Amino acid sequence: MAKKQKTEPKVKPIPNAYIEGAGIVVSEKITETLEKNYMPYAMSVIISRALPEIDGFKPSHRKLLYTMYKMGLLTGAKTKSANVVGQTMRLNPHGDGAIYETLVRLSRGNETLLHPYIDSKGNFGKSYSRDMAYAASRYTEVKLDPICAEMFRDIDKDTVDFVPNYDNTMTEPTLFPATFPSVLVNSNVGIAVSMASSICPFNLEEVCETCIALIKKPSHDIMSTLKGPDFPGGGFLVYNENELSKVYETGRGSFKIRAKYNYDKAANCIEITEIPYSTTVEAIMEKIVDLIKLNKIREISYLRDETDLSGLKLAIDLKRGTDPDKLMQKLFRLTPLQDNYSCNFNILIAGNPKVMGVREILTEWTAFRKECIKRRVYFDLNKKKEKLHLLEGLKKILLDIDKAIKIIRETEEEAEVIPNLMIGFGIDEVQAEYVAEIKLRHLNNEYIINRVTETDKLKDEIAEMEGILSDPAKIEKIIISELKEVIKKYKKPRKTVIVYDDNSEPEDIEDDIPDYAVNLFMSESGYFKKITPQSLRMSSEQKLKEGDRIIKHIEATNKTDILFFSNMHQVYKTKASVFDDTKASVLGDYVPAKLSFDQDEAVSAMVATNDYSGYMYFVFENGKVAKVPLKEYETKTNRKKLSKAYSNKSPLVAVLFSADNCSIMLSASNGKALVFDTGLILPKTTRDTQGVQVMTLRGNAVIQSAGIVDAENEDIRKFIVKSVPMAGTANKSGSIPGQLEF
Repeated sequence: MAKKQKTEPKVKPIPNAYIEGAGIVVSEKITETLEKNYMPYAMSVIISRALPEIDGFKPSHRKLLYTMYKMGLLTGAKTKSANVVGQTMRLNPHGDGAIYETLVRLSRGNETLLHPYIDSKGNFGKSYSRDMAYAASRYTEVKLDPICAEMFRDIDKDTVDFVPNYDNTMTEPTLFPATFPSVLVNSNVGIAVSMASSICPFNLEEVCETCIALIKKPSHDIMSTLKGPDFPGGGFLVYNENELSKVYETGRGSFKIRAKYNYDKAANCIEITEIPYSTTVEAIMEKIVDLIKLNKIREISYLRDETDLSGLKLAIDLKRGTDPDKLMQKLFRLTPLQDNYSCNFNILIAGNPKVMGVREILTEWTAFRKECIKRRVYFDLNKKKEKLHLLEGLKKILLDIDKAIKIIRETEEEAEVIPNLMIGFGIDEVQAEYVAEIKLRHLNNEYIINRVTETDKLKDEIAEMEGILSDPAKIEKIIISELKEVIKKYKKPRKTVIVYDDNSEPEDIEDDIPDYAVNLFMSESGYFKKITPQSLRMSSEQKLKEGDRIIKHIEATNKTDILFFSNMHQVYKTKASVFDDTKASVLGDYVPAKLSFDQDEAVSAMVATNDYSGYMYFVFENGKVAKVPLKEYETKTNRKKLSKAYSNKSPLVAVLFSADNCSIMLSASNGKALVFDTGLILPKTTRDTQGVQVMTLRGNAVIQSAGIVDAENEDIRKFIVKSVPMAGTANKSGSIPGQLEF
């Protein structure tokens, strides 16, 4: 029997169904879209995620630490990290992974912070190691470090504002009432949208002493008390007074941090025990290995990581005869064993990001702390006033206790006790409520005398608090006393040692470049080849693009400096070692691409030198020749590009180089030529000089070609002139006979 097929129920169409706006494409300016959709996100990242506030914390840090505080982990025993992560999600619903990473960074075991906020047990990885992973949250245990007591002191006394959490089930603080400038004591790095923050750590004692000095004297010299950054990884800070002053005043700049090492003479081994805060052991090892592969370092025989539970150790075995100090200077220059820590003190002040120097940060923190103390004193003042108010009511009762007892006994209904006491003694409802709750055991002389004494004490305390609120100097005195107490409890010796650079010239970087003989070739279209003599002997036939030709061949070394003059009045400086060794059978490197020439810029000439001796000769169409010492192109810094390499007043015909004075032949479009000795013209120290008129030109005649020639050549003697400028002699051949430079 055939199965009956199920039929789909028919859907009744809705007559004239219409959805408003469906299918309509509305055009909108991209600026409006960005403003509506992207700007709220950007502001959220800046204000609520990436940048620290004046208490030194980002929201994620604050939510985590406050959760631990509410869990009783300031004084209690350690608990599993997983418990803390789970509880923190009540305030920070961004996933347990992100919360645990934050916890790890704040822990003592990770060694990221100078003064860790979390006391930890278990494997939390290490900040100086990229590959040392931390254990899962179910294996590690944590509690708050004692220094957190300074973060939460009086937090329950209305010292800071509280706001509801994301689901409105509890509240959290917007800031911590930190009793010391934690914003400068522990490092903080954050990347927001279009801005970032990077705050280096300073020694707690130095920061507090500086803050005290600024409170007492706003014009205090910060550098006299705040010596410099103090990194948890130690190392050496290379002192640079100008850079330090710049960071202190503007909040921007950088510090040079150097690794700490010792030399084991018996094992012929360098042991590195402290590295810059901004790098890792793995990054250093990888860089050293790369340098060994490139033959830039030949003194190392073996490299190993000996980091263990006792701390960081990177061992470098040396080859026999190696000077360890000289090698370390080379490693400082070429590897992250010496690194820069860039500062950008960008902090949220009242919800607005602001880059500030140390003085301004400490001033802002002092203002914030003053407000915290005012709120705390005001909170305590109200509590004491409330208590005094109750005791004053009690005092009236105690003057005639029998009357109070009689009123209570004769009152028929309990609800009438309070009103009757109010009427009988002229007190308010709050006072009457307090009196009615007194136990019978307290109706004795000792209790009465103590309460009267307490009333007098409360009056004195209230007067003192009111005096504090009305006198800023007293508030500053409280801040100073709290800072001194923090110094006494939590000060630590500096970990980063300050060293003063001897300003000696560093070892020449050329020592790292292998030196050997090379042949340099330059083609007319801008292709460059560096070929060793051995390779050139094996194959001397040059491969070139169609229509191209070799215009320059120089025998030099791998350390030779090369100058490429362009057609846009610029010169690009580099070294032969920058180019790879190649063969004659390849095209070579295209110089404009290799050296990042400007658009439409091409090579006009190539010059190779080791000592920048000799002269450059620039021949222009108008008959002028400029003689410029090559020394004028030598720079103390490693500038790769020099503008105004020669004059742009007249089109350039030729760029010639000679180690000394020479003979140059000029040929003009009117068929005339002359040969002059360059000793006839004086050198100019200005690179873009127009030079001296050498050939007199009539009408529309211009110089067409120029070259260095041999003055002893019989074919050119008739063109030699004894002085300049001269009109020249007719040159029937139109070429330059005996040309030496091409």
